[in-house]
Order: sequence, then C-alpha cells, then structure tokens
Amino acid sequence: MRAIAAAGRSYFRNREMNKIRKGDEVIVRAGKDKGRHGTVLQVFDDGRVLVEGVNLAKKHTKPNPNIGEQGGIVDKAMPLDISNILVFNPKTKKGERVGFRVGDDGNKVRVFRNGDVVDI
Repeated sequence: MRAIAAAGRSYFRNREMNKIRKGDEVIVRAGKDKGRHGTVLQVFDDGRVLVEGVNLAKKHTKPNPNIGEQGGIVDKAMPLDISNILVFNPKTKKGERVGFRVGDDGNKVRVFRNGDVVDI
C-alpha cells in the first residue's frame, strides 16, 4: 500500500500541467459533501485538494492572549482526494472531466471532454 501511495505522490509532483488547478470552480462528486460547489484553494502533491467551504471539520482552539486570538470552535476546510471532484462547466452547469489538447501553435490547453476550453 505504501509503494502505491508513494508512486501516486511522485505522479502528481512530476506533472507539468495538472487537470485541476488553484482557483478552479469545482463540484464534489463523492462523499458527505456530494453536489456542493467551491473554489480550489490549494492542490497538494499527494493528490489531494483543499476546496473552499467543503469538507469542513470543527477545530477546538485555545485562546491566545499574546496575539489577541479568541478561543472557541472554528470551522476548518480539510483536503479532499482529487478523484472526488470535477471541474464545473458554466455552460452546461455540470461537473465535467478535463483533458488536454495541443493546439496548432503547440500550446497545451485544458479542455472539457465535450470540447469546450476550460481556460478562457
């Protein structure tokens, strides 16, 4: 199991262009937050992504008077596996898979599987 996980980490780290990037609007397709939308805040090397407002956990914090921080229960976004999200297509209003296409000028572009370009 560890060998597979290590191989997965190096797979994402060595990719030149990821299918899901920071700032993408995504929709969750599996898990407790299935169907919810959010923006990707961070993509980790081990194949997980942090999505704004999705997969929230309660974090209990102690007050710290030195920096003026109040104690209490704070909602914190936790990472999701990259396989559990799809990039949201605003034309079709659905989550869709993303692929790559090399243009005539040699540039590599992300495209939805129906042919629409992701990066406009």
